[in-house]
Amino acid sequence: MPSQAQIESSPDPQQEMPRRIVLTGFMGSGKSTVGRLLAQRLGWTFIDLDDVIEAEAGATIAELFARHGEPAFRTLEHETIARLAAGDGLILALGGGAIEHATTRSLLIGGSGTLLVHLEVELATTLARCSGTEHIRPVFADQANLAARYQRRLPLYRTAHVSISVDALTPDEVVEAILRAVRPG
Repeated sequence: MPSQAQIESSPDPQQEMPRRIVLTGFMGSGKSTVGRLLAQRLGWTFIDLDDVIEAEAGATIAELFARHGEPAFRTLEHETIARLAAGDGLILALGGGAIEHATTRSLLIGGSGTLLVHLEVELATTLARCSGTEHIRPVFADQANLAARYQRRLPLYRTAHVSISVDALTPDEVVEAILRAVRPG
C-alpha cells in the first residue's frame, strides 16, 4: 500500500488539467469530505452522487436497494453518472459500489477530460470510520459480506488513473496529494 509520499499514478504526461475529477473508493475513504474541500480549492462544483440519486428518486439509497435490488440501483447509478460526468469544473464523489459496473468504469477511465482518483482505504479504517454512524449504509449492514465486497472492489478501484492511500492522511493532505497528481512538477 502506498505511503503518504507514494501516489500510484498513470496519467498521460501530455494530458492537460482535467475538466472534472471523479473520486472513487470504498465507503469511509473520505470521498465526500475530500470532494468538498477539493472543489473549494479549485473553485469547482462538488456533487455527491448518492445525494443526487436520493433527491431525484425521493428515497434513500437503502430504500432503493430494498425496493428494487442492487442490480436496478446500479443501472440507475450508471445513468446518473453518465449524465453528470459530462459537466466541466466538477468534482464528483461516487458511491462505493459504482466502480463494479463495467460500463461505468469504461466511461470514467476512458472519458476525455476526466481524472478518476481512487482514495484507497484499508478495511479496518472503513470499520472504524463507519461504525456507530447514524446513516446506515446498505452494504455495511451485512458485515459477513463486507470483506468480500472490499476484496472484490479493490482491484477495480485500482484501475483509476490515480490511487492514493488515505488511511494516515487528513482530508487536507489528500486534497494536496490529488492536486500534485493533477499538476505534477
